Amino acid sequence: MSDQSSPLLDARDPATCLGEDAVVESTHPAVVALAAELRSGAAGDEAFARAAFEWVRDHVSHSYDVSDPRVTLTASEVLEHRVGLCYAKSHLLAAVLRAGGVPTALCYQRLSHGDGHVLHGLVAVHLDGRWHRQDPRGNKDGVDAQFSLGAERLASSVDAAAGEIDYPTLHISPAGAVVEALQATDDILAVYDVGLPTGL
Repeated sequence: MSDQSSPLLDARDPATCLGEDAVVESTHPAVVALAAELRSGAAGDEAFARAAFEWVRDHVSHSYDVSDPRVTLTASEVLEHRVGLCYAKSHLLAAVLRAGGVPTALCYQRLSHGDGHVLHGLVAVHLDGRWHRQDPRGNKDGVDAQFSLGAERLASSVDAAAGEIDYPTLHISPAGAVVEALQATDDILAVYDVGLPTGL
C-alpha cells in the first residue's frame, strides 16, 4: 500500500490499545525495562516507536529463518529467548510500545504459503492521529520491512488474485486462532507448514 495511512484499518479508539493481557504483557518488568531503555534514547513518540520496532525486528530472530523450534507466545517469553514467529514478535513489540505509552494494536494478513495460505501477524501504531501498520517479522533476502509513517514498508503486500487478504480489524489482544496454534505445539518448526492458522 502506498497512501499515508492504510484505509483498511478501522477506527478503533487508541485508548483501548494501551492495556495488557496474558500475552501482550506491557507491565512485565523486563518489558517495562526495555521500553524505558528505548525511551531514554528517543526524542518523542515517533523516535521511540521506531527504536522499539527496529529492536524487535533486529534483535529477535524469526523462528523459521534460524531453524529454532522453541515456541514463544507471550511478550516476556519472546524477550527472554529472542526468537519467535511473526505473531510472537508482534506481541513483544505491542507490549513494549504500550509500556512506553504508544497505543498499539495487533493486525493480520492472509498470505500465500506453499499450496495454501497462512495468517501473518503485524502491528499498527497510533501516531500523528492515525494508525500505521508496521511489520517486525525480520528482514532477509527479499524482505525489507522498515518503520514508516508514510508509505507502508511491510514484509509483504497482498495479492488479492491469489486469495491474499489485508484484514481491516485492529485487535487489542491476539487472535484466538493464533494463541491456540502456538499453545498446541512444542515444536514451532513442525507446525510451520501445516499447523498455523490459514485465516481469520
